Amino acid sequence: MRLKGKTALITAAGQGIGEATARAFAAEGATVYATDVNAALLKKFDGVANIHASVLDVLDKQAIQAQVAKISQIDIVFNCAGYVHNGPILGATDDEWNFAFNLNVRSQFWMIQAVLPKMLAHFEKTGQSSSIINMASVCSSVKGIPNRFVYGSSKAAVIGLTKSVAADYVRQGIRCNCICPGTVDTPSLHDRINSYDDPVKARQDFINRQPMGRLAQAHEIAPIVTFLASDESVFATGNAYMVDGGMTI
Repeated sequence: MRLKGKTALITAAGQGIGEATARAFAAEGATVYATDVNAALLKKFDGVANIHASVLDVLDKQAIQAQVAKISQIDIVFNCAGYVHNGPILGATDDEWNFAFNLNVRSQFWMIQAVLPKMLAHFEKTGQSSSIINMASVCSSVKGIPNRFVYGSSKAAVIGLTKSVAADYVRQGIRCNCICPGTVDTPSLHDRINSYDDPVKARQDFINRQPMGRLAQAHEIAPIVTFLASDESVFATGNAYMVDGGMTI
């Protein structure tokens, strides 16, 4: 029970990596506040021990602040919410850019800003550190991926945000890391694949760019988030962890 006695807040917990991580955290003994903008997706947590589900729109700063205020102590935050836009710079629009940076980056900024006072006070009182884990991507400052201009730019910003927070609070009990997955077989990926003229070819193209020759499963990403949430990673901060099936070899 690596997370026994800890309280975690997760965004976009209704499906995919967020859901897998919420279940992994709960299995490790954490009290989990699983949030998502889609209330229907959260019904799957009804009756699940240690998981408290609630609707949260991370594009609403006041809603984030209200959610954080409801929880007496937060030891772990997993900023999982995000969106993938397709296309190169010449096809990108201001609306796409603004939406990507609002959801992929600004929501993390707002969440971290909201939880930090509680985390800092907890460290001052108990000497126990807290962990912030952000969702970045291998498509970022790590690696350029064709036709992912807006997405890759926003995820590069997440890595910079992560390192900045880690540097500012490294002596105050705050650990801030991010994960950089490759392509993960999630409902959101299915939606993107189905938007192509030839979904079968699109899925195979996603598989072909993975050196392992397959897509990742959400439950294969959750363990590294759990590690970063736990005291096993107590000396790790400011890092971007590749979980990419060999894309950056």
